[in-house]
Amino acid sequence: MPIQVSTLPEYMKKRFGGNRIQMYLAVISLVLYIFTKISVNLYSGSLFLAEALEWNTWLSIIILLSITTLITVTGGLAAVLYTDTLQFFVMIFGATVLTILSFIKVGGFQGLLDAYGGAIAEVNISSREGGNLLNTMILTAKEKNITSLLQLSNELTIDSRLRCSLPSRKAFRLLREINDPDMPWLGFLLGQTPSSIWYWCADQMMVQRTLAAKSLSHAQGATLMTGIIKQIPIFIMVIPGMISRVLYPNEIGCFPGSDCLKVCGHRNGCSNMAYPKLVIDLMPSGLRGLMLTVMLAALISDLTSIFNSASTLFTVDIYQKWRRNAQNIELMIVGRVFIAVLVGLSVAWIPIMQQSQGSELYIYIQAIAAYFSPPIASVFLCAILWKRCSEKGAFFGLIYGLIIGFIRMILTFVYMDPICGEDDTRPWIIKNIHYMYFAMFSFGSTVILVVIVSFFSASPTLSQLHRLTYWTAWDSNKEDFDNQMNHSSLSINSQLHTDNNVITVQENESKSDYLSELGESK
Repeated sequence: MPIQVSTLPEYMKKRFGGNRIQMYLAVISLVLYIFTKISVNLYSGSLFLAEALEWNTWLSIIILLSITTLITVTGGLAAVLYTDTLQFFVMIFGATVLTILSFIKVGGFQGLLDAYGGAIAEVNISSREGGNLLNTMILTAKEKNITSLLQLSNELTIDSRLRCSLPSRKAFRLLREINDPDMPWLGFLLGQTPSSIWYWCADQMMVQRTLAAKSLSHAQGATLMTGIIKQIPIFIMVIPGMISRVLYPNEIGCFPGSDCLKVCGHRNGCSNMAYPKLVIDLMPSGLRGLMLTVMLAALISDLTSIFNSASTLFTVDIYQKWRRNAQNIELMIVGRVFIAVLVGLSVAWIPIMQQSQGSELYIYIQAIAAYFSPPIASVFLCAILWKRCSEKGAFFGLIYGLIIGFIRMILTFVYMDPICGEDDTRPWIIKNIHYMYFAMFSFGSTVILVVIVSFFSASPTLSQLHRLTYWTAWDSNKEDFDNQMNHSSLSINSQLHTDNNVITVQENESKSDYLSELGESK
């Protein structure tokens, strides 16, 4: 706020000078919007509409885009902020009601614990393999005196393909083994953190909301409050999703392959429809309509925020580099046209995303962010916390991170995850290096490269540090700083002038002494 910047690329330009870092960050942010935001929001909205209203996927996408475009053109950021605030309260209320109804339906939290481990699709139980699995479960329960199905699934030693019929044995554990294929605790703490720093501190969609605050104290208070509120979804979204697995085992717990393909059109699983199915089946008609409206409004509001952010990034950090004297009306038109192009690219990406994301959109989003966001987070932190960080160090760190992230993403799309129960023939680096560990490596190696290159390049100037790092954030205002700089320049010039005069006098005295000595010698 005190340095009067509106985007991260604009901050980087002030911090390091030049244009290449600003341009790079603007472009990579827009690319991430295509991969992780616009396409994901459109696709998730179409899934919800398909479950609720049985609409075609592409018809749902067109409707979402039409409504979003209308709001973006007529409302802008102010409309997004007000509608988001209203939707927050309505959604929390609706999600809380749905959570209560879900717990009543499943028999409370203990009922969820008892039933979750045995939430198996009937088609699996009726098959020969499923019958063998059921017999194995019964015998194991009798031998070990087990009453909890979740505990029973942990004790079973069965074929890996049959294991795919059972819910995860670690479903109720937050911190898992260091080599867990889904959520390793070390990777989560050290690998997910850089992506979160980028998302919450450097992503324009979030930054613009903070900069819209009336004052610094308002922005800080809202940020702290958001951190507290962010704990709520685990209770009103994650746990209801687990209840959905218990209530609808045939759909949510379908066997990967042809069974899931019949249920939801995806071979890897149908967990994406867990929450929408709860909303449709459990909520009363009035609340159901309200919840549907709010969830769609939240998706549209999210898209509107993304469109506003993308338009700002393109017009401020890219377009104005070529059209420095562009009028506001021109910038507005260019921003709208660019949004249309961005949407077209995002829609074209959806079929690729459908094939690559399997059955979990959340994992897809986190994986793509882990490939590209850690280098941005590392340079962002170095710029703020280390005054010696130079433009060359930051730039080459970003380029290095982009190269390794792009290679990892391409390999991930070429060698997709096998269906549960099939042999995993992917290369070792894809099969055994979790995307969170890749993010940890990308972040750490980028920091090391930034430090090394910075030490071998020129130091930042004083104007590139004034109020632009953590250590100089509370320096005097710009006018005082400029006066100090001018005073220092005058002092230096005066001292140089004095020194020159002294040297001149000394030279004249030396010449006089020499001539005197020469005359005496004659």
